[in-house]
Amino acid sequence: MPNLGISGLASGFDWKSLVDQLADIERAPQRLLFTEQTKLQQRNNAYASIATQLGVLNNRVDKLKDATLFEGRATAVSDSTLASATASTGTALGRYAFVISQMATTSVQRGAANVGAALSTTNDVSSLTLSGAGFATAITAGTITVSGKTVTVAATDTLQGVFDKISAATSGAVTGSYDATTDKITLAGGSEVVLGSANDTSNFLLAAKLSNNASATVTSSASLGAIKTSAALASANLATAVTGGSAGAFKINGVAISFNTSTDSVDNVLARINDSTAGVTANYDSVNDRFQLTNKTTGDLGVALEDVTGNFLAATGLAGGALVRGRDLLYTINGGGQLASHSNTIAETTSGVAGLAVSVLDEGTLTVDVTSDSATIKTAITDFIAEFNRVQALIDTNTASTTDAKGKVTAGILAAESDAYGLASRLRTLANTPLSGLAGTVTQLAAMGIDSNGDDDTLELTDGAALDDALADNLSAVKDFFTNATRGLAVGLSAYLESVIGDDGSIVDKQDNLTRQASDIDTQISDQERLVQFRRDQLITSFLAMEQAQQRTNQQLQFLKQRFGT
Repeated sequence: MPNLGISGLASGFDWKSLVDQLADIERAPQRLLFTEQTKLQQRNNAYASIATQLGVLNNRVDKLKDATLFEGRATAVSDSTLASATASTGTALGRYAFVISQMATTSVQRGAANVGAALSTTNDVSSLTLSGAGFATAITAGTITVSGKTVTVAATDTLQGVFDKISAATSGAVTGSYDATTDKITLAGGSEVVLGSANDTSNFLLAAKLSNNASATVTSSASLGAIKTSAALASANLATAVTGGSAGAFKINGVAISFNTSTDSVDNVLARINDSTAGVTANYDSVNDRFQLTNKTTGDLGVALEDVTGNFLAATGLAGGALVRGRDLLYTINGGGQLASHSNTIAETTSGVAGLAVSVLDEGTLTVDVTSDSATIKTAITDFIAEFNRVQALIDTNTASTTDAKGKVTAGILAAESDAYGLASRLRTLANTPLSGLAGTVTQLAAMGIDSNGDDDTLELTDGAALDDALADNLSAVKDFFTNATRGLAVGLSAYLESVIGDDGSIVDKQDNLTRQASDIDTQISDQERLVQFRRDQLITSFLAMEQAQQRTNQQLQFLKQRFGT
């Protein structure tokens, strides 16, 4: 049987197109609702953008409402090569004259020199290999030059073997020896001994601390034995063996440092000191073969040392060393008595000037002027003006009507909204109405050179000099104008903005209402569409019945034609 759901199959009438057209006509009210809903959403979006801009304005107002803004301080240093300065809120205004007579330096605990064991306990170095000797710097293989003769040095050579090579190369003119008592090497000849050349590739002469002295005898400038910082403490070549085993400990400035003579190297222990809260930096001076502790803070401060378990401090010479005392910063203020500071920063704790901090860079004479931070206050005021104008411009954009070249007038999305007009008007009134009951003479923005434009509700700084004068000569009145707890401009604006964009603000309520209206339209559109679909289904059912009837009629007609002929 033919598919009668195909429009006009039996009747020849395209009834489905008719049904669709009738349904589309019935949707006309829906299209009006869609248009209305779009306008509601546009209004909601416009209010949202205004609320956002008002939030930014409120931030600017809050800054002006904060009394500490007007108590901020600026500093000017007469010589920036000598010092820099900062002043906190409330620092007494004025000029401070400083004479810096001494900079602060750090204290250093220098350990005893030559704490490393000598290269050899005897003068016989025939079995002492260069690679195993306790030189401060490892000997590299290569060549050295002695009195014009080239000598090849290998890391596997014994020290006596090097002496023998020097003697052989110079045909006995230069001989070498080692003195265990002084831990030094001597090269001696019948005439001046000249060491080194530009082509030398071994560092033997440098490691042995041998250098020319225009004589026939050259001796190491210092003892040669040094600490092996990467080796375990038990084999670090210290003249005095470190004791303490696996539970060694000592204290620096009361902070405990642990060590293990078998597993910890000198480098490990030094790093542990540096990473601790002992307040010192530890290092090993390989040139002078000694350890030292440098205070991390400046000033005439000592370093407290104590061996707890074992003898690390004694073995490294730190306990038997000497303190090179640091110096305190010495200075005077405004011709007063000498004052001191452990650091190179003059703070109120040592100067007695509350809120003033001076970072000293060098000795000398300088002045620090502490003034009101007018620049920051002026920036806060001009930022407020700019944001106030942005709000008014945005409201104007959404409420104004425009006319195109053909004279067609287009109203702003909020053109009919009294709430938007009222917002612009209220902001203008709050900003321009003179305030009464203030302590100072500044009672309106015009007194600071800020005027209102009656055409577009904006503000303009027309006289920058008037604002500068007010901040310089009448700051307390400016402060009261903005921050007065009951009448201040910033206080009043803040309260109004809270009533507009706060959690229960009028714009929030307006947006909620617009959202509900748009949501209600969704419900109406859905209800109307259900009715359209119901009527469409009825029409389709009726036309299908028509098609079935037409189909039966066509079948009967066909039967008659077949029975009785044409």
